Amino acid sequence: MQRSWLWLANLLTVCSLVLASPSGMPRMTRTTGSEEANGQQKPHIIIILADDLGWNDVSFHGSNEIPTPNIDALAYNGVILNSHYVPALCTPSRSALMTGKYPFHNGMQHSVLLEGEPRGLPLQEKLLPEYLREAGYKTHAVGKWHLGYHRVDYTPTRRGFDSHFGYWNGLQDYWSHEVQTTYGTWRGFDMRRNLTVAWDTAGKYSTDLFTDEAVNLIENHNSDDPMFLYMAHLAPHTGLQDAPFQAPDEEIAKFTHIADPERRIYAAMVSKLDHSVGEVMAALRRRNMLENSIVLFMTDNGAPTLGIHSNRGSNYPMRGIKATAWEGGVRGVAAIWSPLIEKSNRVSNQLMYMTDWLPTLYAAAGLNVNDLGSIDGVNMWPALRNNKTSPRSDLVVNIDDIFNYAAIRKGDFKYVIGTVGRGDDWYGENGRPGLARNDRTLPNYDPSSILESRAGVALAGVITARQVAELKKVRNGQTDAPQITTRLVTAADVQSLRNDALLECNVKEEDKVPCNALESPCLFNLKDDPCELVNLAKTRPLILATLEEALMKYRLTAIPATNVDADPRANPVHWNNTWVNWDELHPMKLISEGDPASPKKLSGPAIAVIAVILALSVVAILTLFGFRKCQKNNPPADNHPELGALKGVPESIGEANDCTIEEPQSSELSRSLHSLKELSSLKDLSKNID
Repeated sequence: MQRSWLWLANLLTVCSLVLASPSGMPRMTRTTGSEEANGQQKPHIIIILADDLGWNDVSFHGSNEIPTPNIDALAYNGVILNSHYVPALCTPSRSALMTGKYPFHNGMQHSVLLEGEPRGLPLQEKLLPEYLREAGYKTHAVGKWHLGYHRVDYTPTRRGFDSHFGYWNGLQDYWSHEVQTTYGTWRGFDMRRNLTVAWDTAGKYSTDLFTDEAVNLIENHNSDDPMFLYMAHLAPHTGLQDAPFQAPDEEIAKFTHIADPERRIYAAMVSKLDHSVGEVMAALRRRNMLENSIVLFMTDNGAPTLGIHSNRGSNYPMRGIKATAWEGGVRGVAAIWSPLIEKSNRVSNQLMYMTDWLPTLYAAAGLNVNDLGSIDGVNMWPALRNNKTSPRSDLVVNIDDIFNYAAIRKGDFKYVIGTVGRGDDWYGENGRPGLARNDRTLPNYDPSSILESRAGVALAGVITARQVAELKKVRNGQTDAPQITTRLVTAADVQSLRNDALLECNVKEEDKVPCNALESPCLFNLKDDPCELVNLAKTRPLILATLEEALMKYRLTAIPATNVDADPRANPVHWNNTWVNWDELHPMKLISEGDPASPKKLSGPAIAVIAVILALSVVAILTLFGFRKCQKNNPPADNHPELGALKGVPESIGEANDCTIEEPQSSELSRSLHSLKELSSLKDLSKNID
């Protein structure tokens, strides 16, 4: 009998897990050997990716024009990555981040994925969220995807993310969330919750929507599980071409010191992005998740100061813009913060490339990077954590044989051949007091605004808590360290780090040597000349030849770009003016019913049906247990087996020797069991209820 009760308890436990799990199955927790060994939970990983943010449009790089106190707080408390390289365009950059591979190794190196193109990041590639989910992470994507959606298998929730709220294309209108083809007139709605069209978001500002979603995910996350949040903002990318600059009026009004109206709205777009960073950091702090988090803020590429989708961003003082191989297009804003970083509050010139984040974050989670197979990324975690020499000695900016350009950096030297478009010069506002152009009086840079920002306050809380814990260890004799190793950033630190993060050209006019990469390759020493003003191709021929040879070796491994023409079937006019997975058999069915492969949350009616079934099952089991015991202790009154069995059913489980149930009651039991059999046929009902 004791074993029967134990079996019943286990059954009820499993049933409760089934009801509690969103997928209708018990939730399993997976650990790794390293996690068990050190007793540490894997860190939460939060990537906040800006879109087309200029180098000079975060105030920690020296400009007073657009204050970014929350981003600055993250940067000063962590590590400012001043030699962080990215592909020059949106799709290649996201491809490199997700796969750890150069875009020219998976066909994503040319241009971007345009609206209506029936292609995407190849399905044979295993992505960062897939690796992390296998390691026990809960994975969420918020915002821009831009890696394919013509078929469902290319969308985020089929590529390793448990959820996605955002849009599939490369940009959208900030308010209507419509997308128009870059080179055409097709236009349709593009905002999703997983595969379901989020019509309710129309009229709400994209940056606010993504911020609210990220905060909601954090607030409702089980902090016992490691979280991977990939937050890919629209900001400060332009909206549609008929209204590229979009921000709330109250935000625009903060930038009256900027005379240019487009630049003024752009500043407001950046400001909303900065506010979002603060809200996410504050939410992590409220949930006590910030104490074990890695927060990475970066841009996908440089700003397009002019040309198509120009957002008036500034990459000052660097040469070039988005879509070019010059530093302004490929040296991107980046900063990382984590309590796991032992050497923080510094500016890093350690060479990095976007591909490095897959192995770096994988290693930071305590996982074995050898599991990642053959990739181009390098594990930077030991270098970032302890300020060691970067293990990366070179990187390929890109090899694009359609645009016919390529660039590579090896050590301090950079080789460039060929150019794209009109972005070869130096553009953008400098925002420096006394040097600013076309602007009224610039605001002062106020360190207190950084320290008192939402992000600054959250980080101060975490750091103070760590200081208290360190003091407690000293007082309890648990450590001999007489000093606190963790300290708050001060106003003096802010000014010092800001000066360290400045890029200075330091080249006299008479020392400049012009470069025309369309005619012949150019060579620059980026340590001495980050602004690419002195072409060394003629004076350093051996170095030029060395880099050329290295680039040629990479070229031999490149595969052709996968770009194709737009598919007429993609036109939203065919699909209720909505962008859909048009290459599926029934695109409209997916819109109305969602992803058939995704786990379904049980609705109220489904849970009620299951609860009734479970309750009747428990009643039947308890009754049968009592029936068996009573039958054992009280032999039947006559030889009729059924009659004897019915007379042996006890009135209560607690009365083992009292078996006085009347025969009519046995009929009720039979009817209950019959009803249970009928109800069991409804067990699959929940599978069809959303």
